[in-house]
Amino acid sequence: MKILHTADWHIGRQFHNVSLLEDQRHVIAQIINLIRQEKVDVMIIAGDIYDRSVPPADAIKLLDETLHTIVNDLAVPVIVISGNHDGPDRLGFGSRQLTKAGLHITGPLTNQINPVLLNDAHGPVAFYPVPYLDPATVRDVYSDDLENLGGQNSEIQSSEIQSFDDATAMITDLIKKYHDKTHADSRSVLISHCFVAGGLTSDSERPLSVGGADQVNAVHFTAFNYAALGHLHQPQSRGSEHIRYAGSLLKYSFSEVEKNKSVTLIEMNAEGECDITEHALNPLRDMRIIEGEMEAILAKGKTDPNNQDYLLVRLLDKHAILDPMGKLRTVYPNVLHMEKPNLARGGERSSLDYESLQKNRMQLFTDFYKQMTNDDLAGDQLKHVQQLIDQLNSHHEGAA
Repeated sequence: MKILHTADWHIGRQFHNVSLLEDQRHVIAQIINLIRQEKVDVMIIAGDIYDRSVPPADAIKLLDETLHTIVNDLAVPVIVISGNHDGPDRLGFGSRQLTKAGLHITGPLTNQINPVLLNDAHGPVAFYPVPYLDPATVRDVYSDDLENLGGQNSEIQSSEIQSFDDATAMITDLIKKYHDKTHADSRSVLISHCFVAGGLTSDSERPLSVGGADQVNAVHFTAFNYAALGHLHQPQSRGSEHIRYAGSLLKYSFSEVEKNKSVTLIEMNAEGECDITEHALNPLRDMRIIEGEMEAILAKGKTDPNNQDYLLVRLLDKHAILDPMGKLRTVYPNVLHMEKPNLARGGERSSLDYESLQKNRMQLFTDFYKQMTNDDLAGDQLKHVQQLIDQLNSHHEGAA
């Protein structure tokens, strides 16, 4: 069976107040082409389909078009779970009816284990979708009496759930016992949205809790033939090669500039062994950090073939520059953030010295005049400005 593992689409996300919807549409088209080319049997979206619980209308429309193409036009089933960014009840609306069409959505956590059973030439594969969960939700959904799960009580009772790891241990324990009892001859895939301990993070993930209490042990997933995880935005395996994060569709922070994005294709054989391949996603606009002095950056930008990329610019000039963002955007229209490390370090070295500022007022004004007019103050102009500065100094001393 060919399984396409994706996660963390974050449709509708804005980055520095810039909509990434066009960029998301661009990489989603690549995913659809990959499904066609590789003759994928099923696609997984392991949480954070949207970027917020109440997504904008354009984001809903893009997801609707995408799922219609995959499920209806390509006849490929899709399994979706809610992540910590999603509104689980909204995402899960109509899920029982959509299942009949091949779209399997798990919104809020329930106390029922309902695997999605799909078949290939070697028999069935049981997919167990587990939406984002926290300890309080698990305590609320599950009671100590778990007779509804076939009389197989978990080793951890719901009243004992205090951490994310406790919650994950209980849910996976229940699923494993259910699988052994009901589908023992089937291969198994777990789908979960969680933070496995030791995972590589970036600045674009929303913390699930503070102080590391959100982390769970990879050991809970080892019994499954494959664990399709969501939440961490870097593609990676944790604990074992078959316990894997697909990563996000795009770079969603400047901390990810060196990390290429991909989706994961799994080919599972009759024994449940997995051949895992990353397929790169090529962004419409990349995300980069560039640094240098203003004049050098402007000169390079005039011939940069990738001048539409999303940029963080670190200006190394040591003097003040009038409207630096406006100047940068004449050659790099998608500069989203700017840093001035040299000026920042200067501010850290000493507190504001009013006497030094008084002495430098003439220099500051002449620099400003030069930037505005591309000319130098001279003669009577200098005398007049100096008189004004002297008057300001006298007024300040009198007020003191």
